Amino acid sequence: MSLDGVYDPNNMFAKILRGEAPSVRVFEDDHVLAFMDVFPQSRGHTLVIPKQSQARNLLEVEPEVLAPLILGVQRVARAVRAALKPDGIMVAQFNGAPSGQTVYHLHFHIIPRWEGDAIRGHAQGQMADAAELVALAKQIAAMIS
Repeated sequence: MSLDGVYDPNNMFAKILRGEAPSVRVFEDDHVLAFMDVFPQSRGHTLVIPKQSQARNLLEVEPEVLAPLILGVQRVARAVRAALKPDGIMVAQFNGAPSGQTVYHLHFHIIPRWEGDAIRGHAQGQMADAAELVALAKQIAAMIS
C-alpha cells in the first residue's frame, strides 16, 4: 500500500480497539492503547496506538492526537526500560508498505535491545508464546507511572 489511501475500519488494530480481536494489553488511557506485538522483534516488543484517530500513518494524524500519543509512547518506553533493563530501546514507526508498514493504523513500535542480541525481522518469524507475552505485559505494566 502507498502513503495515500482510505482508512480500513477492519484493520487488525481497529478490531483490537473495538474488542473484536485479542491482544495482550499493557496500558490504556483515554488517548492510547499499548499491547504486546505477537510477532516480536525482541523480548518485550510493545506497540502503542492512538484510540481517537483513523490516521493510517504519521503523515495523516491530527496534531491534537499526536501530542498525547507521543507522550504515551514515552511513558510505555520508560516502563519497558524499568521492567526489562535493556541496553537500548528502539522506537520505530513505518509509513507505507515500502517502509515496512503492514497494518494501516498509525502505531509505534517500542523494541528493547540488548548488546549482542540480534533483532528479528519486522512482521516475520513465529508468533510469540501467549503465556510469555502475558508475563511480559504484567512486568511492563507494573512499571508504568
